[in-house]
Amino acid sequence: MAAWRLFREATPADLPAAVGDTGQGVAALGPSVVGVSMGWAEVSRRRLVRSRLAGELTDAEPAAISQAVVGAHAQVMSAAELSIGLRTAGRSRDDVRHALWIARTLVKTRGPRGTVHLLAAADLPMWTGALSGVPAGPSPFGAEVRMSAGQTDEVVAAIADAVATAEGELTVDELTEAIVARVGSWAGDRVMPAFQDNWPRWRQVESVATGRGALCFGPDRGRRTTYTSPGRWLPGFRPAPVEEALAALVKSYLHAYGPATPEQFGRWLGAPRAWSVALFARLGDALEPVSFDGVEAWQNAGDTSVAGVVPSLRLVPYFDAYLIGCHPRATLFPGRAGERALTGGQAGNVPALLIDGLVSGVWHQRRSGRRIAVTVEPFVALTAGQRRLLVDEAERVGQILGGTAELTLGPVSVGAHA
Repeated sequence: MAAWRLFREATPADLPAAVGDTGQGVAALGPSVVGVSMGWAEVSRRRLVRSRLAGELTDAEPAAISQAVVGAHAQVMSAAELSIGLRTAGRSRDDVRHALWIARTLVKTRGPRGTVHLLAAADLPMWTGALSGVPAGPSPFGAEVRMSAGQTDEVVAAIADAVATAEGELTVDELTEAIVARVGSWAGDRVMPAFQDNWPRWRQVESVATGRGALCFGPDRGRRTTYTSPGRWLPGFRPAPVEEALAALVKSYLHAYGPATPEQFGRWLGAPRAWSVALFARLGDALEPVSFDGVEAWQNAGDTSVAGVVPSLRLVPYFDAYLIGCHPRATLFPGRAGERALTGGQAGNVPALLIDGLVSGVWHQRRSGRRIAVTVEPFVALTAGQRRLLVDEAERVGQILGGTAELTLGPVSVGAHA
């Protein structure tokens, strides 16, 4: 099985009892069950403000934006730079790169669903503590490829020691050599099918190692990925206790994207349904139930903040945290948006035009030298004011990426990102 299947968003097929796209399987609630009733409009406004997609832009630090959206997806680095930059006034990709590689207030590592993210370095103890507590799913590999629990622990310890004691960052080949020297040749056997190639056996537990805080990514060496120790980003680093970290992560997620069901949280995190339900139950009075468009969902206890009506038109790139974190999908991606901007129910594979928190179009950018052609295909008629806002958004895309944007309204023929 291709490696990308290990690192994608969980789908309804992975979580057969999950809820959130249609609300099926969740009983509608009457007013006697919960005392608070909320609708999409007020919830969407609150999410937009907290995700820095509505209201006046500020010159926030990249790490603060990552905290606000609960991690910026960085499988495509330019998308991560846009996700952060478009939520600020005047920041560019250079600011994101400085925060990541110089100031080290951001760290590149695997986050929710095992996918590459830019996380606030200050939050790394929470992330690793929480991710180490998420039960692993079944291995997609045959017995001749799989690693036992004991072998996994052995390799993770070898990885931690290798990157902590290395003089600098290690490439995949250098890290493989270091692991083999510590645990034996079996860890380096090229038996793991991935991207029409075979990777060393140890790489099947790369996301386990990052989740436990054993390693993170370093700056690329030419075209080659490198790895290093999280302690170089955060001196004295160690993962937070699991239950404490999970409680903090749930709180962060619900602050940004609540109300939400345990199943929706689990889908975002890449965790099993039953485990997510049990986690919410353990949090007890820290959470409170609400009726969200007639369906039981949860928010942080006492979260009574209500945002005013703030007109919003924004462009968000591939894998933007807002697209992936918000539910229900059927409301967020209405009509044509569900057909064009979702891939098998999975959000984030297509850059989106958001109008007042709803996916109302798709877009694409193509670079040629300093020229950045931005093509936007709206699914609704735009007002004159919205067209002006769209011009501003396109200009910001060019500024963030270090070029000059040229906006075109028309069909977007580029397919979804794999």
